[in-house]
Amino acid sequence: VQLQASGGGLVQAGGSLRLSCVASGGTFERLNMAWFRQTAGKERKFVAAIKWRGPSILYSDAVKGRFIISRDNAKNTAYLQMNSLKPEDTAVYYCAASDHRTPFNRAPMGGMDYWGKGTQVTVSS
Repeated sequence: VQLQASGGGLVQAGGSLRLSCVASGGTFERLNMAWFRQTAGKERKFVAAIKWRGPSILYSDAVKGRFIISRDNAKNTAYLQMNSLKPEDTAVYYCAASDHRTPFNRAPMGGMDYWGKGTQVTVSS
């Protein structure tokens, strides 16, 4: 499975961005999808995850209520709608996927099978 993230950029605090992650080489509707982020010198951190089937969605406390993860199986794409952005949201954002047989609750701990290259999000104050 190959993952390609896009949609990053520079935005002012309070603004919005939508990240996209296109998956190829696998059966998208059987993939759990997730977003992580990383700043220089720090560990990669969990942002959000959506299960391959059903309404299960997880968010980190840092983004809950501001970010929305979604997926469009017809387009093999996962999205991260980021609203009310803050300077502390500045990071490289990574898209990740795991096979549907991988326990979904491992996602927040980085338990993903596939990783894409990141896209930079910069929020100015």
